[in-house]
Amino acid sequence: MTTAPDLEALRPVAFAVAYRMVGSVSEAEDIVQETLVRLHRSHAEEIRCWEAYATTIATRLSLNQLRSARVRREHYVGTWLPEPLLDVPAPATPDGAAETADSISMAFLVLLETLSPAERAAFLLREVFGYDYPSVAEMLERTPTACRQLVTRARRHVEAGRPRFEVDDKQREQVTTRFLTACRTGDLDELTDLLTADAVFTGDGGGNVPPGIAITRPVHGRPAVARLLLSFHRRGAGLRFDPVAVNGQPGLRLQTTEGLLVAVLSLDIVDGRVQAIRSVVNPAKLGHLGPTADLDRLRTATPITPPEATP
Repeated sequence: MTTAPDLEALRPVAFAVAYRMVGSVSEAEDIVQETLVRLHRSHAEEIRCWEAYATTIATRLSLNQLRSARVRREHYVGTWLPEPLLDVPAPATPDGAAETADSISMAFLVLLETLSPAERAAFLLREVFGYDYPSVAEMLERTPTACRQLVTRARRHVEAGRPRFEVDDKQREQVTTRFLTACRTGDLDELTDLLTADAVFTGDGGGNVPPGIAITRPVHGRPAVARLLLSFHRRGAGLRFDPVAVNGQPGLRLQTTEGLLVAVLSLDIVDGRVQAIRSVVNPAKLGHLGPTADLDRLRTATPITPPEATP
């Protein structure tokens, strides 16, 4: 006879599915809570595998949430980015750690937004969580053939746009350290040297960031991105730049001297240079990480003016 579930042990299982599905920590936590409630009410004798059952519930709840969320994101102010996750549990093996970092990175989650909800669910269940097609079909209440087609379409989209990250941990650490130092000191030459020619900076303020701080559209090109980063230094006498892992990738956390959170930045490092920077400033997306700063007060400093991209 199957014993009653260990709900706390199943919590990270449900969260892993929900967060990758919806890209929101707060929404994922709501899904996890509802998943645990349903698990608690389940009849143990009818469940073959609690982990698979938790995955099924979390996936179906996430699908419902994602369908409504996609409508809201169509009207989102500026660029939508996932809520950053700083506390990513490390898998038992180095290979597992690399796979986790890739499948939860900001770049990968943004790429998943290009898929339909059904494609996203099928792809994650098969390619990230390793379920076979019969199991995926049961979870999604579709045929194995239909699920195979969903995964094939999703894989085509993902492989075409899949981000490529620096695999050398030592080099990645060195680049992150140099980048952090350049941001702290306002070294424009060093910032420029650390960026790829096609570097892009994307900010997410969600309409909740006052003028003068908000970056409402992506900034492209090495010179433009370097000058934008320099403007952070010039206005940020009261800001701290601290290194932190963001969704399994290198990143920075910007805080006031009082420890209030201003922004979280993730870095995509390729071939020894920073190719993409994603900055989440929207306070609604940072509350799970701690108290956030009063952005209106920060606005009294020199405004951040995004420079025009230059060839």
